[in-house]
Amino acid sequence: MPLTSDADIAELLTETRTIALIGASDRPGRPSYGVMKVLQDWGYRVLPVNPQITGEHVHGEYVWRELGQIGEPIDMVDIFRRPEAAGEAVDAAIAAGAKSVWMQIGVVNEAAAARAEAAGLKVVMDRCPAIELPRLRVPRR
Repeated sequence: MPLTSDADIAELLTETRTIALIGASDRPGRPSYGVMKVLQDWGYRVLPVNPQITGEHVHGEYVWRELGQIGEPIDMVDIFRRPEAAGEAVDAAIAAGAKSVWMQIGVVNEAAAARAEAAGLKVVMDRCPAIELPRLRVPRR
């Protein structure tokens, strides 16, 4: 069952250090662009993933084509994809050894969440960490 309590979500955000952001954008008007910056400002290492802009840089970080290329431990995978595409991102997160998946506001995929949980990952759906961090008063790093 996805995490829903404030305490569980705050704990997840506190224990997380490295976030891979699937669906990262280099366009300032896109939500993922702003969320990535907020997460960085909060002290997280955020690794952008987007096959359309692979090799470019967003907020100073190299953009990866896919999770499997990153080659370093990932605590959380933040998913900016349509709900029907979230399953592929969750499967990649499981394969990459991530500890949790976070599906953004409007992204709900129960089957993908169940697969993630069965693989031992924590799951958050239909929320945004950039909203939850200040709301839950998670300390900056």
